[in-house]
Amino acid sequence: MATFTQHTVPECPYVTTQSVLSGKWSILLLHHIEEGPIRFNELHRRLTGISQATLTKQLRQLEDDGLITRKVYAQVPPKVEYELSEIGQEFKLVLEQIEVFGDKYIEFVKAKKSE
Repeated sequence: MATFTQHTVPECPYVTTQSVLSGKWSILLLHHIEEGPIRFNELHRRLTGISQATLTKQLRQLEDDGLITRKVYAQVPPKVEYELSEIGQEFKLVLEQIEVFGDKYIEFVKAKKSE
């Protein structure tokens, strides 16, 4: 269950979203987790340049904010998977639009460089 320790009752949707996504890796983590349950080491392999400590911190924050869930399996060695929560699933549409904008911006920058 999410703790929502750092957030008060949201009043402005832009401030709220910015606060929830304040971590440098938040959007990329949500992008990789949206594909389905994924383990810590797989996330670490996919995100070049992130330390294990930072990954742990960002995952905990997304879990505390209620965007992802963490499932621990009772086995040896331990198995932990992350997936989008119900409210995290709502962010998929935003991720799609971020991709659309990113692709358009890449083309914009390429066009500017070729002028």
